[in-house]
Amino acid sequence: MAITIKDVADAAGVSTATVSRALRGLPNVDSATRERIQRIATDLDYVISPSASRLASGRTGSIAVITPYIARWYFSTVLSGVESVLQSAGMDLLLMSVSTPEGQHRLPPAPRLRRRVDGVLVIGLPPQDAQLHEVFSLRMPTSLIGLVMPGVPSVAIDDVVAGQIATQHLINLGHERIGVINGAPIMSPYTAENDRFRGFEAAMTDAGLPVDPMLEAYGYFTIAGGEQAMTALLTQKNPPTAVFAMSDEMAFGAMKAMRSHGLVPGRDISLVGIDGHDMSEFLDLTTVVQPVHDLGRIAAEALVLQLRSPGVEVPTDAIRLPTQLIVRGSTSPKRAAWLRCSTARTSR
Repeated sequence: MAITIKDVADAAGVSTATVSRALRGLPNVDSATRERIQRIATDLDYVISPSASRLASGRTGSIAVITPYIARWYFSTVLSGVESVLQSAGMDLLLMSVSTPEGQHRLPPAPRLRRRVDGVLVIGLPPQDAQLHEVFSLRMPTSLIGLVMPGVPSVAIDDVVAGQIATQHLINLGHERIGVINGAPIMSPYTAENDRFRGFEAAMTDAGLPVDPMLEAYGYFTIAGGEQAMTALLTQKNPPTAVFAMSDEMAFGAMKAMRSHGLVPGRDISLVGIDGHDMSEFLDLTTVVQPVHDLGRIAAEALVLQLRSPGVEVPTDAIRLPTQLIVRGSTSPKRAAWLRCSTARTSR
């Protein structure tokens, strides 16, 4: 006969409610009683039924993660950090990718979320999105990654500072004609993209250098886009001597374009990215590293805390994680020899 929760309660001399709270890690059970119940449950080979536990608590045991993309490195790495926490907490992850082929983002109807999940974690969506505010209006435990909103727990980097660090590195190497590979030619609704460009502008302005619109190209945060953007910069009459790509993946595409022009990153033209992509070290890319896995982990921990301890006040000030410049072979002091070589090759 299968062991029931009542068998454990009888053996421990407590109520079934106390056994349920102890085995689910809920508060209001002293440590000695919790340990005794867990030991007895192990001895009796009793495992609490997830469906019964969820029915009794009125919870689903699931968290919705709303993300614009899944396949891109940043988002998949954030998700690995989230999953590491939810797995340890015994919670399921309901993944909702909201991007469409047209580049728009459509969130699921907010009432559906209430019936399916206990909390919501949002990665990098535009903070002004009206559908996002409908989700907030549900007053479910919520945590944000890569965006900051008043009154909502969030974790992010300072993208303005990251953009400044990347650009200042190129300036410190003596470069003055610095190109930038941005996301898209229209005003982006995404905070990170806008903030990184603001950081680029601030560093250039502080150094007394012009921000030349002719040296801005658009890579749409993809490798293929980065290649096209770098090609556009290199085929100008007066190309840049250095380029800041707003993501490592765009920088990888930029490297491919440079090599197709017979140029060597770092020797002929300097290139810096942002992210700390797994491939950046292999490709010898100078980059501003952000702790992507930790962004997901910390945000998920904040969400689990809201669920496990509803009476505990969770800080709503944004947690800002530090970034770090890692200098590799793709950047070097300014040199113009490649311009003459490139011109000679083109004229043949």
